[in-house]
Amino acid sequence: MTATVSWLDDITMTELERNPYPVYERLRSEAPLAYVPVLGSYVASTAEICREIATRGDFEAIITKAGGRTFGHPAVIGVNGEIHEDLRSMVDPALQPQEVDRWIDDLVRPIARRYLETFEDEGSAELVAQYCEPVSVRALGDLLGLQSVSSDKLREWFHKLSRSFTNAGVDENGEFTNPEGFREGDEAKAEIRAIVDPLIDNWIEKPDDSAISHWLHDGMPDGQTRDREYIYPTVYVYLLGAMQEPGHGIASTLVGLFGEPEQMERVVDDPALIPRAVSEGMRWTSPIWSATARISTRPVTVAGVDLPAGTPVILSYGSANHDDDRYAAPTRFDIDRPPLPHLAFGAGNHACAGIYYANHVMRIALEELLEAIPNLERDTSSDVEFWGWGFRGPTTLHTVW
Repeated sequence: MTATVSWLDDITMTELERNPYPVYERLRSEAPLAYVPVLGSYVASTAEICREIATRGDFEAIITKAGGRTFGHPAVIGVNGEIHEDLRSMVDPALQPQEVDRWIDDLVRPIARRYLETFEDEGSAELVAQYCEPVSVRALGDLLGLQSVSSDKLREWFHKLSRSFTNAGVDENGEFTNPEGFREGDEAKAEIRAIVDPLIDNWIEKPDDSAISHWLHDGMPDGQTRDREYIYPTVYVYLLGAMQEPGHGIASTLVGLFGEPEQMERVVDDPALIPRAVSEGMRWTSPIWSATARISTRPVTVAGVDLPAGTPVILSYGSANHDDDRYAAPTRFDIDRPPLPHLAFGAGNHACAGIYYANHVMRIALEELLEAIPNLERDTSSDVEFWGWGFRGPTTLHTVW
């Protein structure tokens, strides 16, 4: 593949992290399933190919190389068979719609209002750091049972784990080009263990209604719990992906609305439009942009490309959600699009467990924000910069009112 599409050899991690869209637009056009040397993997870039690989039976989940180095094994996003079934049976029950409906408002609204109270009278705010990320991490932290961990510390952990997980560059021998890039992820995991280990000790003896306590006990024989080493990789998955996704989804949705003032006005006037805005925000800039992968279990041919058994393929859902064979003018934020299902939450049996939960966190956060500050505007004296290839969102969002 690289012999016939030589420009693939020149792709760098720096350009992918700064702005992956031009590279992926060219991939979709010229090489929608291609081996990208800097990633050491095949990459699927169109909606059709991503969905096909995510759902067909001759591919299994695999964690990316940098993801495996960051999370360890068995992380729920990279296992199959009985282990995957057990881990999903551990995390899924609390995230079922009827269960989420029972507690989501009581969990998220007070958190959103508490953060709003810190700046709503100031006339300006940097919303990523002051609202979007804090609401996201605090809601999930409290759900997990990490009330004792500050929101600032939770944000620090997910940023460190994110940079580690996406430290994906490899050389021609498949070795990481920046092994030091995993240091801060390792530091975060050591901090997490130091704080969570005593909590686990307590939950083993005194179960409560926190998610991690349920992970330890649910479905286990009387007197037994799941081993902490078995659940820690999935704890790390949650402390990165599940904390990052709603916060960056909120921020990206706001950036999209700020760029379409008429749509922003409609959403402020009619909060019932917020779920549509959130859905479009997740399509427009998918928070989990290119962080999942599959591996072929036998020789297969996909999109005319022959893949031997054991070939990993990175599924670039953020690219698939900009596929112009599926979406008209995909770079435009438009809440009036026909409601086609996007791929921001993945597909197949490894689709995100928290789809319903995340959508409601984003909805509630935006309802509270726009009710409290209906005249919210972007501060145009500061640019909005997005960052990330595996995970993507605005780094800052300066606003005034």
